[in-house]
Amino acid sequence: MKVAVTGANGQLGIDICDAFRNNGDQVTEINHCDFDIVDFSKVQRTLQSLMPAMVINTAAMHNVEACEENPAAAFAVNGIGARNLALASQDIAATLLHVSTDYIFDGTKQEPYIETDLPQPLNVYGNTKLAGEYFIKSSMKKYYIFRVSGLYGHNLCRAKGGLNFVSLMLKLADERDEVRVVDTEFVSPTFTEDVAKQIVHMSNNTNYGTYHATAQGGCSWHNFAKKIFALTGKKILLSRAMPGEFPAKVPRPSYSILENYGLQAANLDIMPHWEDGLKKYLSLEPLAKL
Repeated sequence: MKVAVTGANGQLGIDICDAFRNNGDQVTEINHCDFDIVDFSKVQRTLQSLMPAMVINTAAMHNVEACEENPAAAFAVNGIGARNLALASQDIAATLLHVSTDYIFDGTKQEPYIETDLPQPLNVYGNTKLAGEYFIKSSMKKYYIFRVSGLYGHNLCRAKGGLNFVSLMLKLADERDEVRVVDTEFVSPTFTEDVAKQIVHMSNNTNYGTYHATAQGGCSWHNFAKKIFALTGKKILLSRAMPGEFPAKVPRPSYSILENYGLQAANLDIMPHWEDGLKKYLSLEPLAKL
């Protein structure tokens, strides 16, 4: 199958390209230097020249603070950009798989969110990603929307200065005697390679729609750090941060655990538990490089 991946040089995009190639598919990598998803004519010309059977969109403006400072730019990329890809994919009868986020929810449910729960974003990033979902749903029928949470992987995350949470914790453990982490925010830590494999698995069927695709279970950031240090044998004092100790510049959901209800109902869920994903990540990446 011919697959085109936008944001192909990103943390998740690289793993998606590798997963499809390992599956025997023909992959075309599309990055920002190739085209801007806000430019509909360029998007349309590019996809018409490539004629992929599937388009996978990981391109986004996902620096939460930058989105808050420039909502128009965030909406252009996360909203209009998603619409452009949907319309261009529809024109060539391609399937679109769009990566969305747990930030479309406000975190007040305090139990795992399923796909049919009411979105209530707290910030510009969440609102613009939700707009992108609605544009896709109203523009085409052959689509998947995959909502993810707490991503980390071997590849650099440019929006976070190149460090994911795991590599940041290990770096801090080597630099200081104590690390303080919040225990009032909950997430589904998810290894990007597992998401990529789930996407490949999903590409073999026509169960179109919106899905949550995260690691099984969830934890607080504090417990995630605790497991990281336990698995790597780091001798570090891990303390709970006091309320307000690390004030966020932008409102974020305090509870972002997602349940893969749709995938499970369709018997398509191959995502492992978050602890198993972390073990695999640490076993594949030499600690000296983290």
